Amino acid sequence: MEFRGTTICAVKKNGVTAIAGDGQVTMGESVIFKNTAVKVRRIFGGKVILGFAGSVTDAFALTERFEGMLNKFSGNLMRSAVELAELWRSDKIGRKLDAMMITADENTLLILSGTGEVIEPDEGVCAIGSGGNYALAAARALYKETDYDAPTIAQKALKIASEICVFTNDNIRLETVGKQQETTKKAVKKSAKKEA
Repeated sequence: MEFRGTTICAVKKNGVTAIAGDGQVTMGESVIFKNTAVKVRRIFGGKVILGFAGSVTDAFALTERFEGMLNKFSGNLMRSAVELAELWRSDKIGRKLDAMMITADENTLLILSGTGEVIEPDEGVCAIGSGGNYALAAARALYKETDYDAPTIAQKALKIASEICVFTNDNIRLETVGKQQETTKKAVKKSAKKEA
């Protein structure tokens, strides 16, 4: 039986990038196996954040290889992503991974796939996973039509996706990176308290 992680949403705005992910892991198409999985985390001494969706095993393999590249290239996010993609395409033993990852540092936001693609999203908004299209639509609307900061947009977009997608729940974990990191963490906590 395949275990799958679900929805990740990222927003880059005013010098801050936020990545939010839900906590649901689904077994097959009909069983919720876990509600509190952590699919968003900090790596490389807290300077890089990432979130993954797809097959849990494949997502961990993709994350592990990416972290190795970051260490090899001194935290250069773009170079690490491109080198990982090249390694994947030339790896005769390797296989396609059924996973995707969003990763960011202070300056760059990227989507990486288990098939070797590296994509820099338009307008600093992206989402992946089962509820990715719902989260992306919500995040784009909130980005264009409100004054919310990046963490608030990412969190609200994921909450909206959780209300539509059966593979996404509202147990949301969020990480930020950027100039206003401390300020935005406080703003997210205040927003979460108001919604509770």
